Amino acid sequence: MSEKKRWIIVAVYAAAMAWVEAAVVFYLRVMIDRVVPYHPNPLPSSVGLGQTEIVREIATLLMLLAVGMLAGKTRRSRLAYSITAFGIWDIFYYLFLIPISGWPRSLFDWDILFLVPLPWWGPVLAPLSIAGLMIVGGSLVIYFERSQKAIWPGRLAWYLNLLGISLALYVFMADALRNALINIEMVRSVLPTWFNWPLFVMALTLMAAPIFDMLMQYWESVSVEKFVRQVQR
Repeated sequence: MSEKKRWIIVAVYAAAMAWVEAAVVFYLRVMIDRVVPYHPNPLPSSVGLGQTEIVREIATLLMLLAVGMLAGKTRRSRLAYSITAFGIWDIFYYLFLIPISGWPRSLFDWDILFLVPLPWWGPVLAPLSIAGLMIVGGSLVIYFERSQKAIWPGRLAWYLNLLGISLALYVFMADALRNALINIEMVRSVLPTWFNWPLFVMALTLMAAPIFDMLMQYWESVSVEKFVRQVQR
């Protein structure tokens, strides 16, 4: 099977998972009257769904990791396929929620992104931006793995990427962290009112460091090849 067909199959799998995820989330939100997630206590513990939802989120991540392990031929390509699948799944999840539930109405609608260890809040555009980076980065690794000399981000690029991830996590959990210092029991009832876009854009730029690094390596290798050909002539 060609790498292109393999990529398409993984993409179809991730999109199908996204529909299942969107449908389950819709059922859940209708059950607890939270179709629009911007509510205090978005997942009421009184109905006993908290632990089940957390395990479901972890199970989703394991499924995306598993498809990457099956699709890739090397450690790098397996990780790349998992990252790509995650990005595709996340984008299609929001796309499918629109016809299913009528939400989100805007890219700036607030969403509860994750529950562990504290609630992650952010406008829909924020996770979509990260998902786009994941698709581009993962696809580049898959593409460059086919070359004679596989291209992989350097150590500095990964350090910058981890710093970006840390900053993004802080932005998503900033309100929860501030309120956890005051009253941990009220954390899940806190609704954010402002998103730190400047800090998030900085985080997004840092997270893109591996992509920039791979592209620079590729352009340098292409330039060297052209120079060698000219010298040989």
